[in-house]
Amino acid sequence: MKREEKNQQTRQKILTHALCEFAQNGYQGASLNAVCQSGGISKGIIYHYFDSRDDLYLRCLETCFQALTATLTEHLADCGDSGAESRILRYFDIRMDFFRQNPDFARLFCEAVVMPPIHLKAEIDTLRRPFDRFNNEILRGILREHPLRPDLTEEEIIDIFRRYQDFLNAGFRPDSGGAFDMERHERECKNALTIFLYGIFERKDD
Repeated sequence: MKREEKNQQTRQKILTHALCEFAQNGYQGASLNAVCQSGGISKGIIYHYFDSRDDLYLRCLETCFQALTATLTEHLADCGDSGAESRILRYFDIRMDFFRQNPDFARLFCEAVVMPPIHLKAEIDTLRRPFDRFNNEILRGILREHPLRPDLTEEEIIDIFRRYQDFLNAGFRPDSGGAFDMERHERECKNALTIFLYGIFERKDD
């Protein structure tokens, strides 16, 4: 086996066990000693591949955001001609399926968007940018299907929705056992977007 391939396998092994540890115990409760024990890895090997505990945590989050964005990109590619509301429902169905199939990613994602470690927030925001850009493009596509109020630009609407979403996330908290209800989080995100776009009043067919 080539050295480069072996290095990649070792790095991936560390990431796999670290991702599980951070997902199960959160940033604050996770232990590098537990990662070493579960993976049969020395702490020296971890620090050979990752600069610090924070670096390892950020690389786990990066893996999460990349996997989620790739899944959404792949599965939304075939619904470009459907209506706006159908695409919103499809988007959240794909997201929820992804989190059901990857519960460790679900827990990492929730912590990162709801209660990120304060000293890492800037780095987490940077890691989120490709995911956020993807979401913005989805929203732009929906906005371009409808006439907008003349006093609002597309960019202003996207910025307002981002702040609206941040406000929603700020009120979402784990239960007494420290677990996040991912189903509820995704349901509230979907409702927030549909309310933001279509209001709260009952709509009737013309």
